[in-house]
Amino acid sequence: MNPESLSPELLGEFRKLSTCVVASAIETFDVRLRNTGFASSSIRSIFPEFPPLVGYAATARIRTADPPMEGHSYYARPDWWQYISMIPEPRVVVIQDTDSQPGLGAFVGEVHANILLALGCAGLVTNGAVRDLPAVHASGFQMFGGNVSMSHGYAHVFDFGGSVELGGLKINPGDLIQGDMHGVQTIPRGIAARVASVAHDILRKRKALVELCHSKDFTVAKLNETLQSMESNSTKLPNK
Repeated sequence: MNPESLSPELLGEFRKLSTCVVASAIETFDVRLRNTGFASSSIRSIFPEFPPLVGYAATARIRTADPPMEGHSYYARPDWWQYISMIPEPRVVVIQDTDSQPGLGAFVGEVHANILLALGCAGLVTNGAVRDLPAVHASGFQMFGGNVSMSHGYAHVFDFGGSVELGGLKINPGDLIQGDMHGVQTIPRGIAARVASVAHDILRKRKALVELCHSKDFTVAKLNETLQSMESNSTKLPNK
C-alpha cells in the first residue's frame, strides 16, 4: 500500500529544515499547484518550540458532539491500534473531526498521547481539539490542532485508514508529513530526496543574499547582479 520508506538519515534532514524552506524547495519541481499541499492557518502548532515533526500519516475520522452509535469506550480501539502499527515509523496520527463545528471535544490528551507514543507515533495533526497541554508537552508528543477543549465530549473514532482533509489539505495514509511552528504540509515522497538537497541549496542562496543586504558595500546594482547570477545557475530562484 505504501511506497518504500525513506532512509532515517533523510527523515532526520527534514527534522532540521523548516517547513518554509521545504515548501520553497517543493515549488521548484512543479509537481503540484503552489496553493496546495499545506494546511491553512486553522491548523496550528500547539507546541511551536518543538522541532519539526516528520512522519508517515496514519489517518482516522472522529466525532465528538454526539454519542457513538454503539459502544461507549473512549479509549479501547485495538482495531485502530493494529492499523496504526501497519504504517511505517515514524508515524503521525492524522485525525479529521467531521462534526459541523469541529473541536467541541478533544480526542487526544495525556492518556491518548502516551498510548500513541507507545505505538511509535511522533505526533498528532487534527482539525479538532486537544487537551491536557502541560502533561502532553512533558511527554514530548507534538500536536497540531484547531483548538483546545477541556472535555473529550463524545469523542470517538468511527472509521480509519482512508483519506482525510484538514484545513484544506488532503492527506492519504502513508503520506509524508512535516510540521513546525509555521504549519503542516505533505512532502511528495517521489521527490523527497531531491527536495532536501534543493532546500539546502536555497538556504545557501538566502544566506548570501542576507549577507549582501548587511554588507557595507551593498548597492542595488550588486543585489541585481547577485540575483541574476543565482538565476543563471538554477532553474528557480529561492522563494521567501
